[in-house]
Amino acid sequence: MSLVVKAATLVAFPVAASTIGAVVAAVKPPGQRFVSGVQHFAAGVVMAALVGEIMPELRAEGHLAWTVVGFVAGAILVLALGAYGRHTEEEAAAAARKGSLRRQAVTAAAAASLPVGMLGAMAVDLLLDGVLVGLGVRLGSTQGLILTIALTLEVLFLGLSVVSELTESGATTRRAVLICTLLGLMTAVGAIGAALFLGTVSTTVMSAVLAFGAAALLYLVVEELLVEAHEEKESVTLGAMFFLGFLVVYVLAALGE
Repeated sequence: MSLVVKAATLVAFPVAASTIGAVVAAVKPPGQRFVSGVQHFAAGVVMAALVGEIMPELRAEGHLAWTVVGFVAGAILVLALGAYGRHTEEEAAAAARKGSLRRQAVTAAAAASLPVGMLGAMAVDLLLDGVLVGLGVRLGSTQGLILTIALTLEVLFLGLSVVSELTESGATTRRAVLICTLLGLMTAVGAIGAALFLGTVSTTVMSAVLAFGAAALLYLVVEELLVEAHEEKESVTLGAMFFLGFLVVYVLAALGE
């Protein structure tokens, strides 16, 4: 089976998860505590994939300079996207506070449109995650599977949470579900593109790309999943979900050796 076919097969799961999560959120939105539990679990899974699969592979390749360059470039990109997203949110809040008729009209028009900044950041993030799945196929079946599990949970959470944000911005439920599905397809673009164009690249280039994606995953865990998960009052059960997610991926990796 070619790398492209393997990547397409694996990435079908996160694409399906984006649609399933969006439909569930549209039909019967889950409670905040449930969403927080999913976020904790997903954070544990992604962290385990990062420290257990990607970082050891980078060290084994031995291209330290390329690894540093890729990681720094990835960190700069995700930090810039995060800053842009916060800036657009602050501008919208400031416009809403002014309260003039003109501002109210502008705000109402903005509410009826899509939060382009947020969606653009998510699309780039999912594209990078898909690239990691495509490269994971090249690394081995176990690595590809673990990265797919991590991405599937991440995209499932995306579908559960983003639908409400889009409907609050003025989008219809049907349109919100469609957008979440299209965002999920970005993972397929990244995975299949990586398998197609990066399947035979040198180990130096691969190290840089893996490090780039590792920075995006680290940002996802620390600045997105856990931050939003802690909006719900912390408990032993919720905290345990993080460790459970980490342990599940560790066991899968150990069984796959």
